This record gives sequence, structure tokens and C-alpha cells, in this order.
Amino acid sequence: MINRFAEPILALPRPAKRLLALGVDALLCALTVWLALSLRVENWVAIHGNQWLAIGLSLALALPVFMMFGLYRAIFRYAGLTALLAVTKAVLVYGVLYAGLLAVLALPEVPRTVGLIQPIFLLLAVGAWRTLARFWLSGEYVSRLNRGTLPKVLIYGAGSAGRQLVGAMASSLEMHAVGFLDDDPHLHGRELNGLRIYNPAQLPQLVTRLQVSDVLLAMPSASRQRRKDILQLTRQARVAVRTLPGLMDLAQGHVLVSDLREIDIEDLLGRDSVPPDASLFGKNIAGKVVMVTGAGGSIGSELCHQIIRLAPSKLLLVELSEWALYTVHQKLLEILPEENMPHVQVLPLLASVRDADRMAEIMRTWQPHTVYHAAAYKHVPMVEHNPAEGVKNNVLGTWTTARAAATHRVSNFVLISTDKAVRPTNIMGASKRLAEMVLQALASQTKPGGTCFSMVRFGNVLGSSGSVVPRFRKQIKDGGPITLTHADITRYFMSIPEAAQLVIQAGAMAKGGDVFVLDMGEPVRIIDLARSMVELSGLTVRDVANPEGDIEVKITGLRPGEKLYEELLIGDNPLPTQHPRIMKAHEQFVPWPELSTCLDGLTSALNANDVPLIRSLLKQLVPGYQPDGEVVDWVHLAQTACLLRAA
Repeated sequence: MINRFAEPILALPRPAKRLLALGVDALLCALTVWLALSLRVENWVAIHGNQWLAIGLSLALALPVFMMFGLYRAIFRYAGLTALLAVTKAVLVYGVLYAGLLAVLALPEVPRTVGLIQPIFLLLAVGAWRTLARFWLSGEYVSRLNRGTLPKVLIYGAGSAGRQLVGAMASSLEMHAVGFLDDDPHLHGRELNGLRIYNPAQLPQLVTRLQVSDVLLAMPSASRQRRKDILQLTRQARVAVRTLPGLMDLAQGHVLVSDLREIDIEDLLGRDSVPPDASLFGKNIAGKVVMVTGAGGSIGSELCHQIIRLAPSKLLLVELSEWALYTVHQKLLEILPEENMPHVQVLPLLASVRDADRMAEIMRTWQPHTVYHAAAYKHVPMVEHNPAEGVKNNVLGTWTTARAAATHRVSNFVLISTDKAVRPTNIMGASKRLAEMVLQALASQTKPGGTCFSMVRFGNVLGSSGSVVPRFRKQIKDGGPITLTHADITRYFMSIPEAAQLVIQAGAMAKGGDVFVLDMGEPVRIIDLARSMVELSGLTVRDVANPEGDIEVKITGLRPGEKLYEELLIGDNPLPTQHPRIMKAHEQFVPWPELSTCLDGLTSALNANDVPLIRSLLKQLVPGYQPDGEVVDWVHLAQTACLLRAA
């Protein structure tokens, strides 16, 4: 209703709006003179005689002074503190003139003190009506009424980021801040920006009393361990948690409500990444030609993002998927001007790492200094159902690319491996371990000055394709259930950027044949991760203890080839390196003459899609490989079914 009356005023032309403002100010001048006279004589007066002259004098002085100070140029619905300061200055100048003239003229029936009292009334009246006009015309009134229906939030962190976030939320219709939480006991009970600062230990009670639905973390400089501790507290209160980006993300601008995002799963791990060692980071990249295979994948694309910031002369993107190659290429082209690196060439190259001629052609043309081999099929059940293709890509593709690198004198060749290569129970893990063994054997044959082959082994990366984290997020958003293969399944986790940085640094330390293992921290039970994600969304897990919960966790059973636990080391006692998060493993391998013969036999089995023989050969070649279950290759199962029907 109130906005309906505002519309005709907002529709007036600017000259009409200025005349309206002049009229209101003139009315307030007359009204405040009358109030000043009434206050002075301590009785309501009827204006007469020289008192009319006092009103006329007020109008003759106030309106020109207000014009001079630009009070009628301001747009009232956007007027703020600056406009109120201008009103104060204008009334101060007016008050001096008005009091002085009344004192000089000494008008009968007009006490001189009116010249002191009336400007004070006028300042209050003019300031108030402009504030009310802004409050009304800008829709502030309606927005404040609506704010009562918005989700109520508490902001964790009464520092600079928290204050900026409150300021950003003042003009937002998404949520309404009702207070701060802060660890500093000296701040508890105080107010900041009109909001009370509470003890975080009171959060469960505050959620009920203030009807809080979300907690917003405004602590961009807090360590991972501190954020983990805070998240444990908020989980108990059963509220959704969102966070601001880190300090580097906020450095370029002010905090916005749109900056808020879902909580990082890295925060649940409670582990801070180690800054890159500058002496290692750019050693094999800066000013050199660098090639990344599987450049469109999760690890490959992140490697490209890290590499391009280290200023190579050329970056060769090798990828079999056209769409993945196009996507990563476009993203890298956007980064170049941001990093002020127009001289860096980024070349998208469609190719299969199994194509010996294409690999040789690429390396012969650009003579790369360093190759990061990330191309692989890595989804365990998918490779288990398509074993021949998995082995061809992961083993023969590595062998083909490594031979091309050796032939064309590539200085460094780094294989991206996996913890699933350790005592594997699936084709994917066995194929990656055999790929490691191929490089170890080739390294043992390499003469000084030849290609330095190395491999880097690590566990799951958060947010990669096939990762449980994005799948769990979608399932929670859809109302569940969360599907989990086993209640005891445990995995190592690391962020994609940290993994890529450590891969680059490990490769720079290689001497030839090295198997580097990344420190992944403590393993995480996937069911605990799922529960944390549910509770940090402000929901509860539905189980026997809580049958009224929101999201069910459904156990579906282990998939073909899936292990409960992953390991990073085959042997014991890994050696430390100059980087605290990178270790060097001692792993046995088959010498090249024997391995080469075995690979020929494996190739024949792969070409015939003889899956039982493929599994048997992998068992002979890969120590610790124990296939779990029967053959589940789709083609093999269909062919067997046809033979049975024919019989």
C-alpha cells in the first residue's frame, strides 16, 4: 500500500520534485518558527504582527542557503550520510545568519532566543523528513518489513570480513543477520554494527532462541584446523554452514553476499596445504615447452592451470575428448591476460596416447622439455567392466608415450599414479602399477643424459570427476538418500590444486625411476564424510537412532574391484625428500628384457579381449594383485551368454 503512494511522486519530472522539496522545506521553516515561539513563551501562540516577519525572514534565508549547499540536487531515495552532512552544514550557516539578524533587528514580540531555538528545530525537521523520504521512496520500509521473513543467520567472526558481510547483507533480500559469534571473550556481550556478539559455546541455544537457520563463516585467514574445530561445533547445533573465500580471493574487492559458498570439504580434513617450494616449482617449466596428456581431466586441467602461471614458453594440451580439450583450452586463454602472459603459447592437440605415430609427431615437432602424463582411465567399476580398454590406455598408452619421449629426448617424464596401484584388487589399480613398472624398467635402461622417468602416487582428490563429494552434494540437494557402498570404506583425500602443485615439485626432484608418494594426511571414513555434509547443510541423518531424520544413508554394497581401504606404499620405510609432503618409496620391478616380453604377451591378450588371460598375466606381473570376484567385462559376459544359448 505504502509503495502505491510513492509511485506518483517518483513519476514526477525533476523540476516538479524540486519544487515539492522547496515547498516542504518552506512549510518546515514556518512550523519550526511557530514551535520556537511557543516554546519560548511556554504557551501555544497564534502568529501575528512581527512574528510573521520572523517567518518571512526564515524563508528568505533558509531556501537560498539550502540551494547554495545543493540540497535540491540530491536524489532523496538514494540520499545517505553525505546528504545529511550537507543538511547539517546548511542549517548551521542559516542558523548563524538568522540568529544574527533577529538580534540586530530586535523585532517586538519576537524574542532573540528564537534565533537559537528555531535552527535546532529546523535541523531536526529537515533531516528527519529527508530520512523518511529515503526510507519510503527507496522501498526501505517494505524491505524491512520483508526482512522479518528472511532466513536469520549468525556471522562467525567479528573482524573486518564479518563487518563487511553485514554491510553487504543490509541491502540484500536473501538473509538477515541477527548477531555475531566470536572466539574473543572480551567481545562477548558487546555490539558491532548494531548486532550483539555472542559466545560460540551458546550456539545451540541461540539457534533455538533467535530461530537461526545458517551460520556464515567470515574468517578467511583461519587455519584449516581452526575451521575444522568450528565446523564440529556448528554440526552439533544442526544449522547450515556457508563460508567466504580465502584472503587471496577477497583481496581485490569488497565482501559480497554472492561470495558466500558451500563449506569446503578440505575444512573438514583440518589440514593446511604447504606453500610451494619456489626452487622446485618452476624448475622444469619456466621458459620451457611443457606437455600434459589427459589435459582435459580433473588432474590434467589443474596441472595446466598451475603450469601456465609458471610461464612456460609453450604448453601442449594433449587430450582425446574434443569437448574436454576445448573447455580447458578456453579457460587457459582466459587466464593468460589475467596473468599478463600474452607470450605463452597454448596449443590444443587432439590425440590418443595409444597412437605411437601421433605421439611421435607431436614430440618431434615441439621437442617438449617436460611431459606430465595424466591420461588414464581411473574409474574403478568402469575399468572393471571394460578391462581390455583400461589396460590398453593405462599401460600401453604409458608405454607408447614414454617411448616417444625417450626417442625425442624429452628431459623429464612424470606419470600421475594412484594409491589404488598398491596391492590392487581391481584392473584399474593393477594397470596403474604396471604402468609404474614400465617406467621403472625404462629408467633402469636409460643412459645418463636420457629421459628422466618418475611417477607420483597419491589418493583421491576432492571434486574430481567421479568423486563422492559432488555426488553427495547432489543427493543431499535432492533430499537423499546418500548412497554408500560400505559403512567401513575409507579413503585418503587431497585438494586438486595441492595435488597438482606437489606433482610438479616431485617431478623436479626426480633422478630417474623415482616413485614419489604424497603425504595425504589421515584417511577419512566415507560415512563420516557423508554425515558431516548432511549436518553442515542444516539437516539430520535418518538412521535407527534418529528415524525422523532428513537424509538416509543407504548402503549399496561394494562394487566390482572396490577395496575397503587404500594404501600408498607397497614396501616400508619411505625416504623423506626436501619437501615435507613428498616421500620417496622403494618399489620392486621387473627388469626391462623380461617385462618387454611379458608386455608383448599382454598385448596379444588385449587384442583378443581374452579377459581371463589378461587377469592371469596381470597377476604374474603385478605383485599383490588379487582380483576380487568374477570377470564382469560386458563384452565377455555377452559373448559367454551367446555361447551358452547356442549350446
